[in-house]
Amino acid sequence: MQVDVLNIKGQKTGRTVELPAEIFGIEPNDHVIYLAVKQYLAAGRTGTHKVKTRAEVQGASRKLHKQKGTGGARKGNIRNPLYKGGGTIFGPKPHSYDFKLNRKVKDLAKLSALSYKAKENAIVVVEDITMDVPKTKQLVEVMKNLNLSNKKSLFVLPEYNDNLYLSTRNVPNVASSLLADINTYEIMNADVLVITEATAKIFTEEEAAA
Repeated sequence: MQVDVLNIKGQKTGRTVELPAEIFGIEPNDHVIYLAVKQYLAAGRTGTHKVKTRAEVQGASRKLHKQKGTGGARKGNIRNPLYKGGGTIFGPKPHSYDFKLNRKVKDLAKLSALSYKAKENAIVVVEDITMDVPKTKQLVEVMKNLNLSNKKSLFVLPEYNDNLYLSTRNVPNVASSLLADINTYEIMNADVLVITEATAKIFTEEEAAA
């Protein structure tokens, strides 16, 4: 898949990059995408919800009345779940919602998500952006030149760039991620992937080495 490289003014540079079909041209698997997104969101849940059982609420442990002969139910003590202020039956307890997902499934989900973006023509390759200092205004101008002002965009970078990261952090609907850290949820959550030229070359080199 040949993609034109644009400069920060949104103009073609005359250069192109080849995005490997083995990464951007596979038949997407919707189910593994679902599993990967579900696992990502589940891992982000705190799972700190907690209620008190009858062993934890305040109240005397004295038996309210004798077991038999009253004509009433066997109530036990005042901490009985049937009384106001009593414990909760089968209430939530702190636990993790995370679950294991095989590496091959995660990799297939990521490739499927990238292939979806390629099919939707939602990938923009831009020349490497250099910033001496964090400059939100400059990044906003770049987004405007690329016609991405009103689209949720994800910058995929080859290595950490503090100035670019700080600039994207201040722009609504714009985020950045390292190529090594990108995940299926981030890809699917973005309307457009903005891949730098250096990142695109890494895709090609990795595929050639495989």
